[in-house]
Amino acid sequence: MRGGMNAPLDTRTMLARTGIAAIANALLKRGLRNVVLRGVQPVAPDQPVMVGPAFTLRFIPAREDIDTMANYGKPANKHRRAIEEIPAGAVLVIDARGDTSVSTAGDMMAMRMFARGAKGLVTDGGLRDVPGIRSSGLPAFHQAPATAATPIALHPIELDGPIGCGGVAIYPGDMMVGDASGVVAIPAHLVDEVAREAYEATLYEAYAEREIRRGRSMLEVFPATTASLEEYQAWVAAGRPA
Repeated sequence: MRGGMNAPLDTRTMLARTGIAAIANALLKRGLRNVVLRGVQPVAPDQPVMVGPAFTLRFIPAREDIDTMANYGKPANKHRRAIEEIPAGAVLVIDARGDTSVSTAGDMMAMRMFARGAKGLVTDGGLRDVPGIRSSGLPAFHQAPATAATPIALHPIELDGPIGCGGVAIYPGDMMVGDASGVVAIPAHLVDEVAREAYEATLYEAYAEREIRRGRSMLEVFPATTASLEEYQAWVAAGRPA
């Protein structure tokens, strides 16, 4: 269970210490139901937690007279530009139309993004060179490994515009949080309040887990009741004794 004892914490730190389920619950309270990317999983379950605003890349189907390896190698290619233009601290989110027949990035791209200060890579397509991506240090999420070259099936058409990824609408600047369970997207204007609420919920869940392990009924402590919250606050005030 994530969670820390020191406050105050900045928004990114709170999100990094909060599971995506708690974030999704906080968004559900605000009427947002479609926020967890479907079919997207981490390339390594023990990779660092990913937190950062979305910088987006959108693909459309490839066309044989345009999508050649020669054109792919040109500096103007938006796929390659995305790697060199993503801001430090951001997450590259790729709309691959759910196509896992070809790769949407590989280890060299992951290494370059990591070197430039990017915080993650998310695609609803596939990634190639997965062992290299794992060793790059960049948290990455995809549907499945894909080896074939991108231009066979996909054409990069737009940078930093609204996209769909994993069935979720992603707008540039939305906060992306990814952990071993998957990826959740937080609308930019809700990031601070959702981070605080979800982090507090995560701290309470650590208390509830403690109580359940000690033999208490889940009905008493989870979800929180007025009585269990009072007990929790008293426990916090006492310094969270073991």
